[in-house]
Amino acid sequence: MDKQTQTEIEAAAFRRLRRHLMDDRSDVQNIDLMNLAGFCRNCLSRWYQEAATDRGIDIDKAQAREIFYGMPYDDWKAAFQTEASAEQQAEFEVSFRENVIDRK
Repeated sequence: MDKQTQTEIEAAAFRRLRRHLMDDRSDVQNIDLMNLAGFCRNCLSRWYQEAATDRGIDIDKAQAREIFYGMPYDDWKAAFQTEASAEQQAEFEVSFRENVIDRK
């Protein structure tokens, strides 16, 4: 497989993952994704922002989130995010530290 084809297939897989998380499974909470898998929709939007920055395209966190979520992040939260339990929040603190802070 040539490099261009590989890049196109990877991009298509990313778009499908995004569609799955945004359209098919909007019921799955970010905190549950983070606690179980070590990443969430916000991580994906941050990785999008980092990839843009690597290519000299300056977008901030809010812009990256709006691109990924297809709407302002606050609108997404109002429509789909539920209140996290104390247990979820405690698990998140560990997962965020292990998967985000310690990986920088």
